[in-house]
Amino acid sequence: MPGSLPLNAEACWPKDVGIVALEIYFPSQYVDQVELEKFDGVDAGKYTVGLGQAKMGFCSDREDINSLCLTVVQNLMERSNLSYDCIGRLEVGTETIIDKSKSVKTVLMQLFEDSGNTDIEGVDTTNACYGGTAAVFNAINWVESSSWDGRYALVVAGDIAVYATGNARPTGGAGAVAILIGPNAPLIFERGLRGTHMQHAYDFYKPDMMSEYPVVDGKLSIQCYLSALDRCYSVYRNKIRARWQKEGNDSDFTLNDFGFVIFHSPYCKLVQKSLARLLLNDFLSSQNKDMKTELFNGLEAFGDVKLEDTYFDRDVEKAFMKASAELFNQKTKASLLMSNQNGNMYTPSVYGSLASVLAQYSPQQLAGQRIGVFSYGSGFAATLYSLKVTQDATPGSSLDKITSSLCDLESRLDSRTCISPEVFAENMKLREETHHLVNYIPQSSVDGLFEGTWYLVRVDEKHRRTYARRPLPNDGALDAGVGLAHASKTNEHIPSPAKKVPRLPATADPEAAAISNGEH
Repeated sequence: MPGSLPLNAEACWPKDVGIVALEIYFPSQYVDQVELEKFDGVDAGKYTVGLGQAKMGFCSDREDINSLCLTVVQNLMERSNLSYDCIGRLEVGTETIIDKSKSVKTVLMQLFEDSGNTDIEGVDTTNACYGGTAAVFNAINWVESSSWDGRYALVVAGDIAVYATGNARPTGGAGAVAILIGPNAPLIFERGLRGTHMQHAYDFYKPDMMSEYPVVDGKLSIQCYLSALDRCYSVYRNKIRARWQKEGNDSDFTLNDFGFVIFHSPYCKLVQKSLARLLLNDFLSSQNKDMKTELFNGLEAFGDVKLEDTYFDRDVEKAFMKASAELFNQKTKASLLMSNQNGNMYTPSVYGSLASVLAQYSPQQLAGQRIGVFSYGSGFAATLYSLKVTQDATPGSSLDKITSSLCDLESRLDSRTCISPEVFAENMKLREETHHLVNYIPQSSVDGLFEGTWYLVRVDEKHRRTYARRPLPNDGALDAGVGLAHASKTNEHIPSPAKKVPRLPATADPEAAAISNGEH
């Protein structure tokens, strides 16, 4: 049990290191993509069918990266009934930078002050949407190293994704995820099974420190994403095949060996194409080994294509999306709940996909499954790795607790307020005009924020930011003075983080023209 280091720690490798608890936060307001299509004067279905998006969450000037992360961390600690002194490492993955020197992690340390716990390693990690995964790997490596002191690691991934007016704007979103890492976890990282690809490209980047908006090469971004997926899948399959061979199993690894496959989701349509891409990889590998499967019936004409020639081949795309349609419904569709309803959260995106799966399946349906996870960040960096779900699905088990803690995800999404495109555009203009202002008091109301949400009170003449928390039911008002109001620490030292079938709009039309300006 985390909290005390075993006497034989140096000779002991912690068992089943992985995700113990997971909390997700998203803004309390959204814009409807159908209405946004009308407002932008584009063809009906361009955002909803072409991109596969239904709603997009967004932040007013009351929320920034610090407040998102404060909210999700305190929510995790309270809902999991954790004391702040049981955290030994805290890392933040984000690309939403409001200070070139001071980390978001240091801001979060204010939540730990009442506990007296300052012995906490870790800082921020940045590389577009990959920063959250890099932070997760750092946390896993710390728990499995000689540096581990028996406490939990806490990873926070958060971002506000906003774009200038134009094609890319509907691929925005916002949110944060907090991930508790430790041993004896219900979602176990499979050791040694990571396929990584790193390469230099200017597909998406943010060189202007005075603007929240990125510079995007949409077509290159899609090519980088798909090529990274090909490379990572190849490396992953080679590693797991080598492991199986040592165990006397000569089988090839295929898409069918994943119970679920989740992806970083700039928009839902690209994820659907990505699953089809994995089937294309399986198909081309099978051509050299005379593997027969009904999935490949009718695909014989593509037996000699080269992966690098197919990124924008509509015939290949259409054929393999059709062939993989049932696999998509079984293994990936449920993971797109957050992306479809809230948009691209950048670093938390793939972990929002994980939360979506956990929220919609019972422990019994999840037990023993292998979940493939593809994380991508522009510039670019990518990894495909896998989580193995524990076999223990009994009531009160760690798996039961983590699914129970997320079972209200759909109702929380449904409880948000729909904002008109006109007001959304005004909010984006306000953010643009006030980004990095000093002596600034935010103009938006806090009344519409979810209870328990941290928000920005002011930015003083030295760029110092002050925050307050919207009270929870039966709580008194929290002091909004210097710094922030501290949460009282909980009494217990052990986690108690905390069904149904997936919902999602109909599969996007493969022939619809997708917008290619989103961040990948």
